[in-house]
Amino acid sequence: MVKKRSSVGYNILRPFVQVYFKLKYRPTIYGKENIPKSGGVVVCGNHRHTHDQYNVMILTKRTIHYMAKDEYFKGKFAWFYKMAGCIPVDRSIHDENAKSEAKDVLNSGGVLGIFPEGTRNEVTCKEDKLNIMYEILKDDMSKEELLNNIKYKSIRYTQVDFLIELEQKKKITKKELKEFILDPDNNLKELLKNKIVTKKEYEDSLMLPFKFGAVSLAQKTNSLILPFASTGLYIGKKGNLITKIGEPFSVKDMDLEEANKLLRKKILQLMQESEK
Repeated sequence: MVKKRSSVGYNILRPFVQVYFKLKYRPTIYGKENIPKSGGVVVCGNHRHTHDQYNVMILTKRTIHYMAKDEYFKGKFAWFYKMAGCIPVDRSIHDENAKSEAKDVLNSGGVLGIFPEGTRNEVTCKEDKLNIMYEILKDDMSKEELLNNIKYKSIRYTQVDFLIELEQKKKITKKELKEFILDPDNNLKELLKNKIVTKKEYEDSLMLPFKFGAVSLAQKTNSLILPFASTGLYIGKKGNLITKIGEPFSVKDMDLEEANKLLRKKILQLMQESEK
């Protein structure tokens, strides 16, 4: 028998989250009309910030059950994640219980939220990546100064890693690495413009490799995938936070590798459209 998760807590929280999110970040959102009004849907987007999920949540009255790491259910905000109907995932194992709950949501015609990257692609939430960045800049600033400098920049660590790779390959100098690393995206765009990096290399730097959970669950439950992308910063109106929601699509008869590549392509296109 298919288990149906309660939406009571979610429906109580949603209006408060909606007001908070809109007033604090002043987002510009496109494609609300693409959100299916019924049927199983897997919502998928790029992931840089803890508030990424709210970009779609504030636009629909449908409950979106996001899959979230189980650590969130052990801290002081555990009540919030439980009340919001999130599904805890133990990322240290192939969590079959989480997969089963996710399938239950979709089989009952509900909406599931997954970030295909599997984790936030953001330097400040990964201590090892932050330490690597600090090692490069330690002669110029303290770690505290570094944190203050990048606190609200949502720097992708995939782009930091790519810049380090470029320096190791002698495509940029150590001095340039130091200059570029505090604003990787804009500097990589300049390197692309100057043909130091290729378009594919730049695009690959924007997101982590996608895991197969989203396309696999969509295929197994005959659900649609709803892609979205957020660009800009979470710093209020000046951050120019933009969310673009694409058209839903099916991966029913596709090879999983092909389906995952298509999902990544669609999210990437939405990211690039948002920046035009």
